[in-house]
Amino acid sequence: MSTPENVVIIGGGLAGAKTAEALREREYAGAVTLVAAEEQLPYERPPLSKDYLAGKAPFDDAAVHTAEWYTDNRVDLRLGVRATGIDAADHRVTLDDGTALPYDKLVLATGSAVRRLPLDGADAENVHYLRTVEDSDAIRASFGDGKRLVIIGGGWIGLEVASSARAAGTTVTVLEGSSLTLLRVLGDEVARVFAGLHRSNGVDLRTEAKVSGIVTDGGRATGVRLEGGETIPADAIVIGIGVSPVTEIAEAAGLAVDNGVLVDASLRTSDPDVYAVGDIANHDHPVLGHRIRVERWATALNQPAVAAAALLGDDVEYTELPYFFTDQYDLGCEYIGHANGAESEVVIRGDLESREFVAFWLDEHAHIQAAMNVNVWDVIDEIKPLIAERRVVDPKRLADPAVPFARL
Repeated sequence: MSTPENVVIIGGGLAGAKTAEALREREYAGAVTLVAAEEQLPYERPPLSKDYLAGKAPFDDAAVHTAEWYTDNRVDLRLGVRATGIDAADHRVTLDDGTALPYDKLVLATGSAVRRLPLDGADAENVHYLRTVEDSDAIRASFGDGKRLVIIGGGWIGLEVASSARAAGTTVTVLEGSSLTLLRVLGDEVARVFAGLHRSNGVDLRTEAKVSGIVTDGGRATGVRLEGGETIPADAIVIGIGVSPVTEIAEAAGLAVDNGVLVDASLRTSDPDVYAVGDIANHDHPVLGHRIRVERWATALNQPAVAAAALLGDDVEYTELPYFFTDQYDLGCEYIGHANGAESEVVIRGDLESREFVAFWLDEHAHIQAAMNVNVWDVIDEIKPLIAERRVVDPKRLADPAVPFARL
C-alpha cells in the first residue's frame, strides 16, 4: 500500500485532533487537513459537564492542543467550516465555504448531536442543551442561590449538571421518565445509589415524570408542565435526553451506516479509503465479540491512534474496552466494559449504603461484561483482564473482598 499524500479529517473534536496528532507521531509527512465546524480550537467535552461547568477549571485546560501546535505540526486547521459532502469516487470533500479538499485517505470524526425535545416552548432562550462550550457557559450562568433549574432527563449529563448546580446553591428539579435514573445502564440496585445520592444532596428527583410542555412568557421559559397539570417553576431549563451520531454526510456518500458508521476492527468503513472514529464509529470489537458504538471520551481519545496506523498500512485492531468516569458530589466512579445493566446479573463487592463498592455486570454464562468502581480506586487494571479474557467467575467469590481479583 502506497503512503497517502493527503489525509483529510472531518470533525474538530477530541477524536479529530487526536487523529492529526497520531499521524504526526507516526512521522507521516504528507498533508493533514482538519475541518472543524466550531470556531474554537478542538477541545475535550467532558469538562463541559464537569470541572469547567463547576467553575473549577478554565476552558483552556480542555483544549486538545494550542494553536501553535497545529502550526508547528503542519496541520491545516479549518475552523468554523463544515463539510457538506464527500465524493468517494473522486476522493474529494466539499466545504460550506465553497472550497473542495482532495484526499487519499479520509477520517470521519463528526461526533454526536443532542436529541431535541419536540415540545412547545423548547426553543425559549433560557432552555439549554449541553454540547458546546457556549452551552456550558449559558447553563453555568443560570446557577446560584435563589435560582430554580429544571433538568429534563436523568442520564449522566443531567446528573452531572445537577451536581454542579447544587454546589452553587441552585434549587434543582430532575425529571426522569423511567422508574429510576440510569436504570438501563446500571440496573435497579446500582441506579438506586445514584437516586439516593442526588436526593440526599437536595435534588427534587421525580421519576416516571411525563413532561407535556414548557410554559413561556415573552419568549422565556417560566416552568415545565407535567401530564396531570402541575407546572414546576423554572428560571432555566436543561434538556439532556441523549445524543445521536452525526452520520448524514457518511450516509450520503454511500458508506454503510447502521446506528453509526459501520467500521471493522481496524476502524475502516465500507470504503477502504475512509475511516471513522469516536462517537460515530459502530465498531466490530474483536475483544467483546460484537459491534459496539459508545459516546465516550476514552473512545475518542484512543481510537485515532489505531485509525492512523491502519490508514498508513499497518495491520492493527482497536481492542480497548469502553471506559468512562463521573464525579458527583462526594462520589467518584469509573466504568469499564459494556453491559445492559437492566438485563444483567449484578454482583456487588463492598457496601452500597456507604457508596464504597465495585459493581459487576455478568451475562448468563458468568462472564463479566462490565464493572464500576465507586469511591474505590486503583482496581481498573486488575479488572480489565477479567472482562477482556471473558473468564467465567464464581459470583460468590467475586463479591468477596478477601478474594484478590487475580485469583478469580
